[in-house]
Amino acid sequence: MPVNTPSTRADQPLRILFGSAHPYLPQMFGGAQSSTHELVKRLRARGHEVAVLGGLTGEGWLGLRGRLLLKLTRRGYVRDDHLGYPVFRTWFAETVARRVVEDFQADVAVFQSRLPVPMAAAIDRSTTRTFIYLRNVETVDLGGSLGSLKQTGFIANSHFTAQRFAETDGVRADVIHPMIEADKYRVTPARQNVTFINPHPHKGVDVALQLARACPEIPFVFVRGWELSPEQENHLATGLADLPNVTLRPSTDDMRSVYRDARIVLAPSQWEEAFGRIAAEAQLSGIPVVASRTGGLPEAVGPGGILLDKAAPISDWAEALRHLWHDTTAYAEASRAALKHAERPEMVPDWQVDRLVDILRTPIST
Repeated sequence: MPVNTPSTRADQPLRILFGSAHPYLPQMFGGAQSSTHELVKRLRARGHEVAVLGGLTGEGWLGLRGRLLLKLTRRGYVRDDHLGYPVFRTWFAETVARRVVEDFQADVAVFQSRLPVPMAAAIDRSTTRTFIYLRNVETVDLGGSLGSLKQTGFIANSHFTAQRFAETDGVRADVIHPMIEADKYRVTPARQNVTFINPHPHKGVDVALQLARACPEIPFVFVRGWELSPEQENHLATGLADLPNVTLRPSTDDMRSVYRDARIVLAPSQWEEAFGRIAAEAQLSGIPVVASRTGGLPEAVGPGGILLDKAAPISDWAEALRHLWHDTTAYAEASRAALKHAERPEMVPDWQVDRLVDILRTPIST
């Protein structure tokens, strides 16, 4: 029977809260944070009132400000608006989710990425339509079983993610791919290097290092992403020491500066990517992707690149890379396919917003 009673009139703006226990911009940069920020801006441009609840770290001026205000106000969370919309921050977002939902008077709450299950369980789901946006398949991040939640809807960032949780938790999720604002990523590429973003073990740094060693005639650029442990830093430094064809660049929030020089993007992930945002970003500029056939990466890459088994021999990776690097006809075909794949309707932001609002307006049935 229908639950979640707030009005679903198509002409009435919604009050939407996105929530995660992960820190939010600018304290944490990641695919989920970028997608949420772009989605919030689009929703607000449509007249909806949107805010974000996120975790708080003690780093930087936001951390110092948060620490002081939390002691002074004893409200449990602090608010800032420097991103152009309300962001509520707290040490433990799952403990204040209900309070923030009530204070913001949210019609709809969308929890995602880190501890969405306890956050959803904490609020009154009979009065606030509640959704979990599944952005990865690491079940430890959920904080509980999806199947334990009633009166809750589900959205997934890929068909792979949706299928995984249908199998493991018995839930049905609508699919909306991560939002990517083309103007923030599209460039006219100089096509000068193979770009590998985020040299972390999960992302396949060992494959990238071996591939650079196997293809000394090809210039590589490694772009830092996640923070590395001391052991991982040492491993990376050791691997790069005898590779003059690799340049290591710092992380950046201006991805155009990365894609501007890229001829090929390398994504040899060794874990199950829920989608593969890097591939989708690169394809906006017609940059083909050589990637692992794992998780949601095949959806993100589609015909706009080459997929290999994540455990394929380095000789296979080198053959694929050299094929695109040296064969101008093959490269041109892959580049055209990448551009066409980037233009598919489900990656168009207006379509994504329309679809999301339709989902959020629909009363959830038990």
